[in-house]
Amino acid sequence: MFGYIIINKPEMKFKEFDVYHSYYCGLCRKLREKHGIIGQTTLSYDMTFLHMLLAGLYEPETTVNSYRCIAHPFEKHPASTNEFTEYAADMNIVLSYYKCKDDWADERKYLKLAYAKLLKPKCKKIESAYSEKIKKVDSLLNDISSCEKVQEDNIDGMAGRFGGVMAEIFACRQDEWEGSMRKIGFYLGKFIYLLDAYDDIEEDRKKGNYNPFARSCQTPGFDDECRKLLTMMIAECSREFEKLPILENIEIMRNILYSGVWYRYETVRKNRKEKQVKTDE
Repeated sequence: MFGYIIINKPEMKFKEFDVYHSYYCGLCRKLREKHGIIGQTTLSYDMTFLHMLLAGLYEPETTVNSYRCIAHPFEKHPASTNEFTEYAADMNIVLSYYKCKDDWADERKYLKLAYAKLLKPKCKKIESAYSEKIKKVDSLLNDISSCEKVQEDNIDGMAGRFGGVMAEIFACRQDEWEGSMRKIGFYLGKFIYLLDAYDDIEEDRKKGNYNPFARSCQTPGFDDECRKLLTMMIAECSREFEKLPILENIEIMRNILYSGVWYRYETVRKNRKEKQVKTDE
């Protein structure tokens, strides 16, 4: 359910990509430092966006150092870190842990079960620092799981529950920006849930797994209706984003919200069309 909040690299300046990549590398390094190699493997674009968003909003002192790593063993790459890098890394672990639990519950993937067991102690440590936040996330995800078991067909309700999860994640502080950050997280979460469901329709139907679009995907005009839903979610998210007093790296974040997410959508849509053609043959 992750990896949808990406950049559109062809539409980005080289300098902007270098800055974005430095935040990505900074988050990767923090995951390795605090949670080991297992933690590092959970790295996501979604939390890279949060990392950059929090830095842009609160303008903390950001340190840029250059490192070599497994992915780049021969050349040093800059890594940007600040006081919010650890928070983004912790939330990355939390979301990855629950994603693995969900995959195990849905499809009995033993690899995901093993992964969840490795992440569980790390998640427990994080829980001590963000107990109320983790409780709310856990409650919402359990609610999603319960609704899936009874084949809930209220798409907006299901997406809204995951939106609630992301609202908790994005609301880093209780201050004057909390309301906007919650709304950004909420609508972005709904977008992620809907696009993930859209992406998985064929596979879920084949395996008999729950998918909120299982019924509606057979109706005429489904693809257009789905895009309208996604457009509404990103529109609301972007509206709140533009209210924030962000100057630093604003164009990078606009690239993500106005272009990157749709670049990802078009990739998903193309893959679905190819799967449908193969099914019809």
